[in-house]
Amino acid sequence: MPAVTIDNGNWVAPSEPYTSRIIKAGALIGDTKTLLSHWDVAASVDDNLTRVRQQNIFGKASRSRVEDILGIFRQRYLSEREVTRALVTLVRKKFSTAALDRIFYFHAARADKLLRDVVTEIFLPMRDRGLSDVNVPEFQRTLGRWVDEGKMTSRWSESTLIHAAQGLLSTLRDFGVLQGAVNKKIAPAYIPVEACAYIAFYLKQHQPSGAKLIELPDWKLFFLHREALERLLFEAHQLGLLEYHVAGSVTRLSFPAETLEEYANVLAER
Repeated sequence: MPAVTIDNGNWVAPSEPYTSRIIKAGALIGDTKTLLSHWDVAASVDDNLTRVRQQNIFGKASRSRVEDILGIFRQRYLSEREVTRALVTLVRKKFSTAALDRIFYFHAARADKLLRDVVTEIFLPMRDRGLSDVNVPEFQRTLGRWVDEGKMTSRWSESTLIHAAQGLLSTLRDFGVLQGAVNKKIAPAYIPVEACAYIAFYLKQHQPSGAKLIELPDWKLFFLHREALERLLFEAHQLGLLEYHVAGSVTRLSFPAETLEEYANVLAER
């Protein structure tokens, strides 16, 4: 099941509080592509992961590091069979790097409550106020307040707080939400139309109403407000990736495929 579900357009958070797993993870974009390129869709998740360990496809010296990476992959991309199969299709068919990275980010943020809330509760309000420079000490203080409010799995030490802040900022930089090697800034809002179409298809499996789908908070991960999202959907419609029609209060959104894996093939073959 997804780590986050949607109910009437609102986030329904999992019962567990924030974790510090981001310290061990990062974006891992290259490793993600390596894993998916070696994935056997006919085998189980456990069988695939056993083979990955045996073959050491990542070339990591540390066994514990490999286990950390595989644990993150299981959480982000392996909990829904259709998602895994769709991502394998996109990787193997050399889908657009820019679009694929944004899809990885989408699934990673949905799977990690802390990563998601940092974007939607810290950086989105900043951007809406016209602010782009990330003040690292202030960012750490915000995380510290969340610790004081009991939002974490345990009382974080100062070292854990610093490393988690560093991990979050570098992960979001690698996913394209932030930019800058040292001095971080909020990057301009950007999502390729193909990635938007994929995400819309995924969300429609959870929210069949087109009108409610475009109001889902998932789009906040990309700093998308309704008008910008509708422009992307109309563009996808013009490209034949989906059908999007609005007439008064009626919104119709449909796709030329039945499953996410089939739709991944549609997107990759364009």
